[in-house]
Amino acid sequence: MTGEPSIAETRDRKDCAAQRVSKTAKRLFYQRGIRAVGVEEIVNQAGVTKPSLYRSFGSKDDLIVRTLEERFDHSLAWLDDLEARLPDDPLGQLRAIIAGIAEQATNPLYRGCPITNAAVEFPDGDHPARRLALRYKIAMRARLLHIVERLPVDQPDLLTDGLLLLFEGARASRHTSCARGPAASLRRVAEAMLDSFLPA
Repeated sequence: MTGEPSIAETRDRKDCAAQRVSKTAKRLFYQRGIRAVGVEEIVNQAGVTKPSLYRSFGSKDDLIVRTLEERFDHSLAWLDDLEARLPDDPLGQLRAIIAGIAEQATNPLYRGCPITNAAVEFPDGDHPARRLALRYKIAMRARLLHIVERLPVDQPDLLTDGLLLLFEGARASRHTSCARGPAASLRRVAEAMLDSFLPA
């Protein structure tokens, strides 16, 4: 026995360090903004070294994209779960989405959509975070439209865009009006919009 770590042990340590870095970065980026958080602070709080960070993430931009992709995947998994639980009930799925986003938007710790926040911080259309944000918003609209198209409504695109505008507005308003601002009315307004499109 040489006392040296095996390849599997080395890989496990690397994976563990990468997970700590990703978790720490995701928290700090969301709490304070991506540009305000440096690599030094991330590695210090994650309890890893800079070389270990760069072995898992080639650059800060790579780390930014990875944390946003995790949030992207989480959102899509939530929609997948709703579809699995309510496969034949698009109206139930839509009401659950409205309720979920309304609850999220009034959470005292909520600071808006992290992917939208990233897009605001990186206005350059060529930045990888901005490209991911665009891909995310297109994917989420497509998923919402897929649900709305199964309802007995005449203008599914219009209803989808109306709901998305409400969701985005409620999320953005948290930056200026806190939990008791317009975000507190999201569920009632979204339900009223939905009812106005559905047949009497």
